[in-house]
Amino acid sequence: MHSIDLTLTISGSTPSFPDSPKTQLISWSNIKEDGYNMELLFFSSHTGTHIDAPFHFVRNGLKINQIPLDRLIGKGILVKIHKPKNTAITKSDILLFEKNHGIIPSNSSVFFISGWIKNLQKKNYFKENPGLSVSAAKYLASKKINLVGIDSPSIDLGKDISFRVHNELSQNNILIVENLINLDKINSLTFDFSILPLKLKDATGSPVRAVAFCN
Repeated sequence: MHSIDLTLTISGSTPSFPDSPKTQLISWSNIKEDGYNMELLFFSSHTGTHIDAPFHFVRNGLKINQIPLDRLIGKGILVKIHKPKNTAITKSDILLFEKNHGIIPSNSSVFFISGWIKNLQKKNYFKENPGLSVSAAKYLASKKINLVGIDSPSIDLGKDISFRVHNELSQNNILIVENLINLDKINSLTFDFSILPLKLKDATGSPVRAVAFCN
């Protein structure tokens, strides 16, 4: 079994969502003056490869520190549906995947390869990204899906400022992971994964270290 890192490196050049603070890693101490190196971290809890807790969109939703570990470690299903900019992955797309590869079981964790991550440093990354349609989100919610991941900055279309898919999934207690990388390096439709956030009290999200384990 080998591991595949699905995580963006967080640095000063990591793009931030519009209106979010720019990521900064600020030197605080150094070996010459203090005897050790240390830095301060300044960035949104939704920076880089990160997880959204339901509390991000639901008043009484599950918070990051309340997510059970068994929801963050498990088996994933890889769904490859490349879409051009401003185009949604639909319920019909998912049904076609199931026709060709088998039904996605209830309580699964589903990872979508859109191919959009290649545009990470482009100006349209946050504004024109593909995402899920509301019909696709409702279909996944009907299956009581555990987690939905995607290799784009948002599970919603970039142009959908009402966050309808975030709301649909969050209201159904479905975890959301965004900005995944290297999904195309996974060589099977199913794989083991670990997606571990910081245990931040009452937080809406957290950067994660996301890893796939493949044979």
